[in-house]
Amino acid sequence: MKFIFITGGVTSSLGKGIVSASLGALLKARGYKVRNKKMDPYLNVDPGTMNPIQHGEVFVTDDGAETDLDLGHYERFTSNSANKNDSISAGKIYSNVLEKERRGDYLGETIQVIPHVTNEIKAFIERDLTDEDFLICEIGGTVGDIEATPFLEAVRQFYNEKGHENVLFVHLTLIPYLETSDEIKTKPTQHSVRELQSLGIKPDILLCRSSHTISEAEKRKIALFCNVDIKDVIAGYDSNSIYKVPLSYHYQGIDERVLFHFGISGSKIDISQWQDIEHKINNYKNEVTVALVGKYVSLKESYKSISEALVHAGLYTDTKVNIRWINSEVFEVDNVNYQEIFQDVNAIIVAPGFGSRGVEGKIKAVNYARVNKIPFLGICFGMQMAIIETCRNLLNIKDANSSELAEDGTPVIGLITQWMQEGELQKRNINSNLGGTLRLGSYDCVLQKNSKVAEIYDSNLIKERHRHRYEVNIKYKEALEKAGLIFSGMSPDGLLTEIIEFSEDIHPWFIGVQFHPELKSKIFIPHPLFISFVKAALKYKNNQ
Repeated sequence: MKFIFITGGVTSSLGKGIVSASLGALLKARGYKVRNKKMDPYLNVDPGTMNPIQHGEVFVTDDGAETDLDLGHYERFTSNSANKNDSISAGKIYSNVLEKERRGDYLGETIQVIPHVTNEIKAFIERDLTDEDFLICEIGGTVGDIEATPFLEAVRQFYNEKGHENVLFVHLTLIPYLETSDEIKTKPTQHSVRELQSLGIKPDILLCRSSHTISEAEKRKIALFCNVDIKDVIAGYDSNSIYKVPLSYHYQGIDERVLFHFGISGSKIDISQWQDIEHKINNYKNEVTVALVGKYVSLKESYKSISEALVHAGLYTDTKVNIRWINSEVFEVDNVNYQEIFQDVNAIIVAPGFGSRGVEGKIKAVNYARVNKIPFLGICFGMQMAIIETCRNLLNIKDANSSELAEDGTPVIGLITQWMQEGELQKRNINSNLGGTLRLGSYDCVLQKNSKVAEIYDSNLIKERHRHRYEVNIKYKEALEKAGLIFSGMSPDGLLTEIIEFSEDIHPWFIGVQFHPELKSKIFIPHPLFISFVKAALKYKNNQ
């Protein structure tokens, strides 16, 4: 097994996740079995309680792990399913070490970063590996951050233990452009590599992010000062689509250089699927605009999986999907001009979220979509807002609300206190810890025969990923059904609402789902719900 470590320098958010995913995709296109992992230096045990505006969305795996959003990139690019052993934080590492210390596992030793913390990190790297040819492990943060130091020390030790023939370091760095002098500068990259080398790690391949062309002369300079072969200085240029990145790196030879460093030869690559994707991106036949109504829109990565699922469905239908990002709070002021806000919008998504801020705006957006028969998709919290809107305006329960949001009022949405997971009863209450206590991971959903969603999925039983704490109050099911709402997806025991919809004679395309379908959409396997949603947007646009 070969190990590839991805590090970053100069600044964060350069795209280490896309690099890791792209390299995984290229190696997989050569027929190798690839695994991606992520190590984050923050002290949260996981990102589950972190504000999406600070850290982006929380990605959830089938087995219920709340992880960094980069695992979404890994899945979307490689079509592999990640699990709880593919993501870890410094907080979890330290938590594991301290738990072992309390149990007495260290037999009276003085617990230190070296070797106890670094050993825990190395154990994570090799945990749950089977017959993979390559493990690509991304280290979050930036070289020089104090939080990342234990991880870098651990992979330095790992390199010494496994040998240079089995370990490769790829360092992603920034080549800034100075407009005043009209030149790019390599000095930040030199300093970043020097910092990495001071920690005992010599990068084998440099990926240089730049908004401007890096000349051969500048590559030679980088190679000279950073002690790498010029063939291992690879440019990472800005792109109008992340799905063009694998081909960009392949054309510069990154996968060949990786194999060369490991002494591997003879493998051929099939990049035809990626070439098809690039062709479609450059030659869309249709175009629609989808309004995404949420409370975290100031950081678009808060809804990364949703935006990417729309891209996947757009590619499948030869449609460029433009997203209009709308803060739900704009609907909470007097004299809202809905026609102006939703002008030229062909479909509406009400996004997931937690807490009371912006809730009334989401409910008003649901109402506008329902009344004006605009294709509507409510995801998780968005579905719950659709239930509240229907109760208020079709059942005349004017104080309908969620017990998450208001202590008074009629709780048509309530805290779920117990459910079955893999044969075991899970229990929660209002005093349970916030972290890791939601209904998380993949659960079965039974679809009603002849419903729209059964037609979309072409199945009567599906599995989807969840991340929520509150559920539809089932006591209002009968009344809502009389008002025309269809409970078209339910948990196998019939107690938990998974999907709601209106029949086409009431609304052409109105669906709410308690789960997160976006988490399972992949570039070569678009999610059927998003495909149908984009088709509905096209139909709505053509009929206007």
